[in-house]
Amino acid sequence: MKMSVLRRVGIAAVPLALLATTACGAGDPAAQGGDGEKQLRVGVTVYDMSSFISQGQEGMNAYAKANNIQLLWNSAGGDVSTQASQVDQLINQKVDAIIIVPVQADSLGPQMAAAKAADIPVIAVNTALAAGDALTSAVLPDDVAAGAQEMEMMAKKLNGKGNIVILQGPLGSSPELDRTKGIEQTLAKYPDIKVLAKDTANWKRDEAVNKTKNWLSSFGDQLDGIVSENDDMGLGAVQALAEAGKQLPVVGIDGIQDGLDAVKNGTFIGSSLQHGRVEMSAGLAVAQKVANGETVEKKYTYTMPAITPENVDKYYANVVSEKDAFLQRLPELIAKNLASGDIANEE
Repeated sequence: MKMSVLRRVGIAAVPLALLATTACGAGDPAAQGGDGEKQLRVGVTVYDMSSFISQGQEGMNAYAKANNIQLLWNSAGGDVSTQASQVDQLINQKVDAIIIVPVQADSLGPQMAAAKAADIPVIAVNTALAAGDALTSAVLPDDVAAGAQEMEMMAKKLNGKGNIVILQGPLGSSPELDRTKGIEQTLAKYPDIKVLAKDTANWKRDEAVNKTKNWLSSFGDQLDGIVSENDDMGLGAVQALAEAGKQLPVVGIDGIQDGLDAVKNGTFIGSSLQHGRVEMSAGLAVAQKVANGETVEKKYTYTMPAITPENVDKYYANVVSEKDAFLQRLPELIAKNLASGDIANEE
């Protein structure tokens, strides 16, 4: 992922913190690179430090270091008012651009108006932000396609017939709405697949454990598969199944390390890769272009590739086993992706 509840397993709200990504001092507006060029200062506020966001921070730090950008990093800890305050502070600090991964899509109207009045570009990443013409650009995943893709994996696993449950993200958040929409689009092609129940586990493993245990108690042997709108909840479902001594096909979305491990060891039938390092670095690259006066698209779309047992090793290398090498080439990769329009490319 996002709403007033946390998206994945998170940590407490982090106070407004400045994390310099170059040798220049944090918080110094006049910080300059080695060639004397003024260093761009980009403010970032994210909904919380989830697995995806932690990945994204790594990627953004690598891109910032290679491009003489200072990041002013903030986590809202899943709290709308905290995020609003963080945006206010970034505006007061007169940063060159602001990147927002919103807690709630429609929560920052006054701040967006203030950013526009201050002529500070705002870029939404990962989750839609209702900001009208105050939003300069957005880098967003195609969550409808991801939902349709994971449901297609499950339908093929079940040979088009069976009973499933669906673990949803925070209800009303843009990823939940779009992933659910995609799931339902695919289900329309499979009339013999019945949804016994669907409910939110708020992107969290522990909530998914409890939700799945309740469903196992209610439906018993009627249940044939579990569709989860992210990997963390899917992993919670796997835990609940293991504790109950059951094995059922589970599918997720995001391609975090534990999700990739689950595909490798067979406890997931598949997932879809939303690589935080790539997606969030693309948002920073867009912010850089805008701050430098370059023209950008209003929206860039990240289309998640399918992760299957056949191709998981390729993605595992970039996300896990060869992560450091991937971060080394990430800045060049992001520049190439923006030029080509294929935001999710990792080649």
